[in-house]
Amino acid sequence: MRWWQWLIAIVVVAGIGGGVFMLRPVNGPARDLTLVGDAGRGAYLLRLGDCISCHTDAENAGAQLAGGAAMRTAFGTFHAPNITSHPTAGIGNWTLAEFSRAMSDGEGPQGHLYPVFPYDSYTLMSDQEIADLYAALKDIPPSDNVAPAHQLIFPFSIRLALAGWQNLFFSPGRYVPEPGRSEQWNRGRYLALGPAHCASCHSPRNALGALEAGKEFAGNSAGGPGGRAPAITREALLAEGYDVPLLVEALKTGFTPNFDVLGGPMGEVIRDGTAHWTDADLEALAAYLLGEG
Repeated sequence: MRWWQWLIAIVVVAGIGGGVFMLRPVNGPARDLTLVGDAGRGAYLLRLGDCISCHTDAENAGAQLAGGAAMRTAFGTFHAPNITSHPTAGIGNWTLAEFSRAMSDGEGPQGHLYPVFPYDSYTLMSDQEIADLYAALKDIPPSDNVAPAHQLIFPFSIRLALAGWQNLFFSPGRYVPEPGRSEQWNRGRYLALGPAHCASCHSPRNALGALEAGKEFAGNSAGGPGGRAPAITREALLAEGYDVPLLVEALKTGFTPNFDVLGGPMGEVIRDGTAHWTDADLEALAAYLLGEG
């Protein structure tokens, strides 16, 4: 073979090898699917995870968790799906294994899930929490609302390409407490990085929509899954006049230390999410974000 034939062969082999690598499944640790879920605990997890404001089209008086709400991003417009117990329009026919795979590995019955659904945060949840959340969703009244299809620009409309995204940017796994830190601080860190997915909205993202490592909570001025979001680092919060009690109050009522009101997407998060949290969880999140504990 001549040199250029060898070069073509090397390029082809490298291309095939790269394609195989990028398309391989990305799976985290196996979950215990024999656990019995508690719908009451799961209903609280719906609030922790901000599921209600994302999956309810409140602007058009949609049924709770029936989907349809639009989320505009740099890649196009996503429409949150129906996650009620309806067997076809919702997820009523999903098994616990299918639900767990979506929450933990970003893989739904229809294929790879777009990371606008923050499975890279939900993957940190415990096995019991996944079972509880599944039980709660089974109790949600069914709605036959069918969410509109996503309207995405090419090539982001190709779902198979998400396999490559996951191989590059997604590492599924469960939360591991930080040694030497208090139980409250670890609870706050778990909430911020896990179910509450604060980092997902309040961190900058790269050109492919992945979180920029080392810049968690530094703010997202370009507009991410939750729209534009300010920095919530310790320094940024202190500059806005927050301490733990005042941050807890803001997450309960929406009122800031500067006598302003948190509106927009954050207002929805408060209305449907953090306003329903326990004081202990609000204090844990505030203590973590402000570097206490």
